[in-house]
Amino acid sequence: MSERVINIICESFPKILISGIRFTIPLTILSFLLGVVLAFIIAIIQYKNVKVLNTICRFYIWIFRGTPLLVQLFIVFYGLPNIGIVLPPFTAAVIVFSLNEAAYAAESIRAALTSIDKGQLEAALMVGLTYKQSIQRIIIPQALRTVFPVLFNEVISMVKDTSLAANITVAEMFMTTQRIVARTYEPLILYIEVGILYLIFSTILAYIQRKGEIKLSNW
Repeated sequence: MSERVINIICESFPKILISGIRFTIPLTILSFLLGVVLAFIIAIIQYKNVKVLNTICRFYIWIFRGTPLLVQLFIVFYGLPNIGIVLPPFTAAVIVFSLNEAAYAAESIRAALTSIDKGQLEAALMVGLTYKQSIQRIIIPQALRTVFPVLFNEVISMVKDTSLAANITVAEMFMTTQRIVARTYEPLILYIEVGILYLIFSTILAYIQRKGEIKLSNW
């Protein structure tokens, strides 16, 4: 490895890492939290089988699970300006990632909710809890144990999927790497470098996931 390549690695690493801290991590956290909140709402609607709303939720899930994430990003960022809606790149990315995450997470949460024996809900109602209290105190805590690993896998996937935000000019890690590659003409070593950073972030999240599963198992 030449001295020039070593210098490029040393100079590019902090730039790529800073992009990850400033954009990749916030984009992942914001999108995931908003997506999970929306997913719980959708899952509860389906669990209660509210007919009209349930149909709307199924249609929403069908759209976002059935179309590529990149297409959704392009529609929101490049397409909406045609009807007068102009969004900053980061905002557009958060919206799309949140809506996409909600569609997938809602199905996982719904499956976890329906896996809980209906008798537990009936028993909670019989001892005087309201339906809302029964869901919050009895059903959701049990479902959370089941769905937690699945949701954390979604977080890890989202960290990697944020690289697609480079296509709408969000200056996250991958786009920063592309700019350095365009200047240095060293694609192999730089793309390996950013791949290692994604791997580091994913490994940290996997470690947190294992710790969380242990705590939930003792809850």
